[in-house]
Amino acid sequence: MIRINLLPHREQKRQARQRQFISIAVGLALLALSVVGLVHVILSSQIDHQQGANKLLKTEIAKLDEQIKEIDRLREQTQALLARKQVVETLQTNRTEAVHLLDQMVRQLPDGVYLRSLRQSGPKITLVGYAQSNARVSTLMRNIETSPWLMQPELVEIKSVANPAAVKGGGQDQRINEFTLTFQLKREKPPTDSRPAAPPPKPAKA
Repeated sequence: MIRINLLPHREQKRQARQRQFISIAVGLALLALSVVGLVHVILSSQIDHQQGANKLLKTEIAKLDEQIKEIDRLREQTQALLARKQVVETLQTNRTEAVHLLDQMVRQLPDGVYLRSLRQSGPKITLVGYAQSNARVSTLMRNIETSPWLMQPELVEIKSVANPAAVKGGGQDQRINEFTLTFQLKREKPPTDSRPAAPPPKPAKA
C-alpha cells in the first residue's frame, strides 16, 4: 500500500529549524548569563579579598608607624642620656683641673713674676701678670712647656706700666712689665710630678 504525505513538509522542516535555532539561542543566552554571573562572582570575591588585604596592610602600617614613633622617642632618650653621661664623665675627668692648675702656677711661677688674673675657658688658660723683666716671662714660658699639666704657652702682649704696688704705696713711679699669656691645660693624665712645690712668690717691693 502506497502512502502519500500531503502535508506541507517544507513548512514543518522550517518550523523545526526555527525551534532548534530558538533553543540554541536561549541556551547560548543562558550560558552567557551564567558566564557573566560567574565572572562577576569571581571578581567580587577578588575585590573583597583585596580590600581585606588592604585593610590589613593599613592596620599593620599604623602599628609600624606607632613602633617607629616609639623607636624615635627611645632614640632621643638614649641620645639625651648619652649626652648627660658624657657631661658627667667630662666633669669627673676634669674636676681636679683647677687644683692641678693652681698647683702648677705655684710650682712654675718664677721669682719676680706676679699674677693679676687667671681665666679658664675650656682647656685654654689666659694669664695676666707682672714681671720685673722680659727674661722672667721667658722663664715662665719655658716652665710651662716642661710642665706635666700645662702646654703651648703663647705670649699675647707685654708692655711697660707703672708698678701698681709702688703707686698704691705712694712711692716713686717705678716701671714694670705687664704681660698677657695663654696656654693649654692638658686633659690626659700626666706622669707623676715628684718635684717639690716652689716657694710662694715674693711680694713686690714698694
